[in-house]
Amino acid sequence: MPTHKATWKRLRQDKRRRAQNVTEKSRLRTSVKKLRATCAEGDRERAKEELPGATSLLDKAGKRRTIHPRTAARKKSRLQRLVNKLSG
Repeated sequence: MPTHKATWKRLRQDKRRRAQNVTEKSRLRTSVKKLRATCAEGDRERAKEELPGATSLLDKAGKRRTIHPRTAARKKSRLQRLVNKLSG
């Protein structure tokens, strides 16, 4: 256990940040899974409606460094291609 005041503070901060990161990643994964499931069903219109929400969550996660920004960009690109396949 920490012995210095600053170390205790760092521990508190880490716990709070971890909780926020876990929540954000969970919301992100749920949104992406939902979109992929919609695409698997072949529901083009619903996929187009869900895509902006998933893209927004990916952008925010990348901006906040919850995930790496390039990982966010790669996932966005793959989801967009998946939706485009349904449309095309």
